[in-house]
Amino acid sequence: MKKLSIIFLVSLPLISAPVYVCEYSGIIGPISSRFLIQTIEKAETNNAEAIVILLDTPGGFDTAMRDIVKTELNATVPVVIFVYPSGSRDASAGVFITLAAHIAAMAPGTNIGAAHPVAMGGKKLDKEMKEKVTNDAAAYIKSIADKRGRNAKWAEKAVRKSVSLTEKEAVKQNVVDLMANDLDDLLNKIDGRVVELPGKVDTLHTKGAKVVKISISLKDKILSVIANPNVAYILFLLGFYGLIFEITHPGAIMPGVMGAISLILAFFAFQALPINYAGVALIILGIVFFVLEALTPTFGPLTIGGVISMLFGSLLLVNTDVPYLRVSLGVIISAVTVTALFFVYGLAMTLRAMRRKPTTGAQGIIGLEGEARTSINNKGGTVFVHGELWNAYSDENIKNGDPIIVEKVKGLKLKVKRKEE
Repeated sequence: MKKLSIIFLVSLPLISAPVYVCEYSGIIGPISSRFLIQTIEKAETNNAEAIVILLDTPGGFDTAMRDIVKTELNATVPVVIFVYPSGSRDASAGVFITLAAHIAAMAPGTNIGAAHPVAMGGKKLDKEMKEKVTNDAAAYIKSIADKRGRNAKWAEKAVRKSVSLTEKEAVKQNVVDLMANDLDDLLNKIDGRVVELPGKVDTLHTKGAKVVKISISLKDKILSVIANPNVAYILFLLGFYGLIFEITHPGAIMPGVMGAISLILAFFAFQALPINYAGVALIILGIVFFVLEALTPTFGPLTIGGVISMLFGSLLLVNTDVPYLRVSLGVIISAVTVTALFFVYGLAMTLRAMRRKPTTGAQGIIGLEGEARTSINNKGGTVFVHGELWNAYSDENIKNGDPIIVEKVKGLKLKVKRKEE
C-alpha cells in the first residue's frame, strides 16, 4: 500500500518590526534638529515599522525646522508626530513639522497653530521684507500640506493670520489625522493605515508592536539646557565674575578656570541664538563701570552708569520678538542687582583690603611707637614695641626711656629713630 503523506500548513502570525518612539519638548533649534533627524535615520537603518515623535514645542528657528521637514518628506519609514501629553502645544515651527509627518495626531487638551514667521537676527525686518518672508513661509507650508493631503487653506492662515485650533477642531478641519489618549491608543488607532513612502506604499502594523524608546543623549541634553537664553545669559555673567575674582585673588585658579569655561559655553549658546552684539558690548561696558567704581570710588556716577548700561544691554542681548527666545525680565533684574552689589561692595572691600597696611608679621610693626629700654646707637640696644622686647639699632644716639618709632625690620632686629616731641 502506498503511504499517504499529509502536510499540515500552520499559519503563523507575522511579527511586526518595532516602533521607535522619541520625545522632544522645547525650542526647535540646532540641537533638537540633530536629535530628531538622527532618530529618524536610526529608525530607517533598523527597518522600524514607524517612528513616533511625541512633540511639545513653542516653535523655533526656520533653518532647523526646514532640516527636520526635509528629512520627514524623504523618510523611508513612516513618521508619526503626536502632540502629547495633554497641555502641550504645537506652535510656529512645530506646525510645519507636524504637517510634514505621514500621520499627525494630537492628545486631548492640546493645540496647534500660530505659525506666523518672526524676525530673529541682527535687524528688524521692514514691511517689504516681512511680506517676502511671510509669502515664502505660506508657500512652503501649503506645499507641505498639499503633499500630505491636509488642509492647505488653514495652513496658510496659520502663517498669515496666526490662527490656532484645538485637537478636536484640527481633526474636523483635516489639519491632523486623529486624536489619541496616549501612545498605546495611538498605536492601536494607526494600525492598518496606508502611508505613501518614496517609491512605495506601506501598510502600518503597529498594534501590539514592540516599542523602542530613543532618548536624547546626555551631551545633547546639556547643550540644549545651555542654549536656553536665560542659562546662556547667566553663564556669560558668571564667566566675568570668575575671571575678575581670579585677577583680584591671584593663585585661586578654580574661579579663573570656571570663569573661562562659563564664557566658552555662553558663546557656544550665543551661536544658537539671535544675539545682538551691541547688547553684549553694553553688558561688558556695564561691568567695566562697576570695576572702575570699585577701584576709584566715585560714590554714584559710575555705579549708575553701570546699572543703566548692563540693563539695556541685557534687554537688547537677544534680538527677537519671540518671548520664549528672550532673556526673562526677572532674571535680568536679579542679575543686574547682584552684579552691582558684587562689584560695588564685594570687589571694593577686596581691593581695599589688598591696599590696607599690614597689621601682623614683620611688616605690620613698621611705624609703631615704643620706648627705648636701654641706650641705643648703631651698635644696638633694646626697645619695647607692641608689648614685646626687640633688639634694635639706630643712626642716632637714643637714651634709655626715650620714645621711639620703628623705621625698618631687618631679620629679628629693628631700626628705630627717636620720636620728636
